[in-house]
Order: sequence, then C-alpha cells, then structure tokens
Amino acid sequence: MYGGGNVGLMGVIADAVLAGGGQVIGVIPQALMAKELGHRGIQDLRVVKTMHERKALMADLSDGFIALPGGIGTFEEFFEIVTWAQLGLHSKPCALLNVNGFYDPLLHLIDRAIEECFVKPKQRDLVIVESDFRALLDRMARHHVPHEPKWIDKETI
Repeated sequence: MYGGGNVGLMGVIADAVLAGGGQVIGVIPQALMAKELGHRGIQDLRVVKTMHERKALMADLSDGFIALPGGIGTFEEFFEIVTWAQLGLHSKPCALLNVNGFYDPLLHLIDRAIEECFVKPKQRDLVIVESDFRALLDRMARHHVPHEPKWIDKETI
C-alpha cells in the first residue's frame, strides 16, 4: 500500500515488490494521474479525487504506517497519521525507517517539543523508530498504541 506513483522512491519500491512477486496497492489523486505519474504496472491502482481522499483511503486500507526517507509530503502525511493516532482515531503503528540517521534531526525536534511542553512525553511512544527494516517490522507487530479517552471521535470529524 503506497501513494501510487511511478517516480522516485515510491516507484522504485513498487517495482521491487512487483519483481519479488509481491502485491502492490496504490492510491493516487486524479490530478497526479493526469500528469502520468501513476504506476500502471501495479495490480491495484485506485484513483481518487483529492489528496484528502487518498490519505483517508490509505489509512483505512493499511495495518500500519512506515515513512521512509522523503520530503515535505512524506513528513506531512506521517505527522497527520500520527496525529490521528494521538487523537484516538486509529490504533495502528506509525514508524520511521531511520536509514543512515536520516530522521535524527526530526527526532531531536520532537524531543525538543517534549522538553518545551508542546508534546506530552507519552506521545513520543506513538512513533516507532528503527534503522533496520526487519527490526522495524518486528516492533510494529508487537506495538500497542495506548488508548486514551479523547474529546473527539471519528463520527465528529
């Protein structure tokens, strides 16, 4: 399950999964599909109207979330899904694959936000971090997102 693109790291990973005999589901907004950025070689490419629909469908279809090294879009999508966990909208594991320390500065920022009391320390536990992919998957399989009663639920958004 990924963003449906045929370029960049997304495309490379989709191609590798396909080459290994795996199944790939992609979700891409129509605007990106119109620019011929959709991966037409995957088994299941779902085209939606908006980025918001894309993220919601990917969240519904996924059992967990892993952010690989990436850019602004990766950061935005990762923090949105972590926010959804923090709000109690899902209880799926959220993880960063910290290849060669790529996410170290981001982790320092989160720690700083905790030190400055913008983020509760227990919310740091919502983010699983590993540099080894197998270790990351193992931690995700064992991870339990703590449930906290919230003032918001899926029906009110």
